[in-house]
Amino acid sequence: MKAKVYFSKTITGEKVLELIKLLNKDLPKPLAIKLHSGERGNQNYIRPEFWKPVIDEMKGTVVECNTAYDGSRDTDIKHLQLIKDHGWDKYFDFDLMDIGGAEMILDIPNGKKIKKNFVGSHMKNYNSMLVLSHFKGHPMGGYGGALKQLSIGCASSYGKAYIHGVSEVEKIWTADHDSFLESMADAASSVVKYFNGNMIFVNVMKNMSVDCDCCAVAEDPCIADIGILVSLDPIAIDQACIDLIYKSNDPGINHFKERIETRNGVHTIEAAAELGFGSRDYELIEIK
Repeated sequence: MKAKVYFSKTITGEKVLELIKLLNKDLPKPLAIKLHSGERGNQNYIRPEFWKPVIDEMKGTVVECNTAYDGSRDTDIKHLQLIKDHGWDKYFDFDLMDIGGAEMILDIPNGKKIKKNFVGSHMKNYNSMLVLSHFKGHPMGGYGGALKQLSIGCASSYGKAYIHGVSEVEKIWTADHDSFLESMADAASSVVKYFNGNMIFVNVMKNMSVDCDCCAVAEDPCIADIGILVSLDPIAIDQACIDLIYKSNDPGINHFKERIETRNGVHTIEAAAELGFGSRDYELIEIK
């Protein structure tokens, strides 16, 4: 049976909530809402005002983890200040899941490259997760969507280095590239397994730069906004976004595709599908 991916060209928080309701999926409380808080200086991240209708209705806690690279989110103090400056805690309850370096280990016995995943230990306080992803390019992964949010996004600061370095943190920026992509798939699988089906995924295709929201200095978007997608399957939703990119005739699309292809971005999806926690085979259901 094909995974259902709901799609709309209307890009509003209210429309996201409408598509979520079509899934007819109850997420048991407490609910973690994983999103990207946006690096300081980044102009493209999705603002809290966009997500407010969704988060208010779903009644969850916004969660994040510290980064493994220098910036405005690599320490508790700096990250919490950024959360305040970007307005997240103005509207929502917020939880820095690896505050104080707190982490827990999720085992990945069938992992391709890594056999364990270090995530923020506060994950244990939640029974479900809503993953709100901004689909865009990425300097290393080629693209960023649901799978990246599950893997790098949920990993502790140390866990991020562990994934990037394919278990050797000292090789955070020098590990074999495809092995890094497979490590992301491994890590994503462990989070999906942990929540045991109690997850919903949202990808928003707007402000699509070739760079990630983790970049303080990012290129401006190179293609027009496409829409929003919602699914219970993290692999299907990322594959659907990639397919929409490749079907686009936008004049800037070649620049975006070049970023995906030069980083072999689709390999993360391939590796994830081989692990079996979702499918690349989907039905795209457009909602006006």
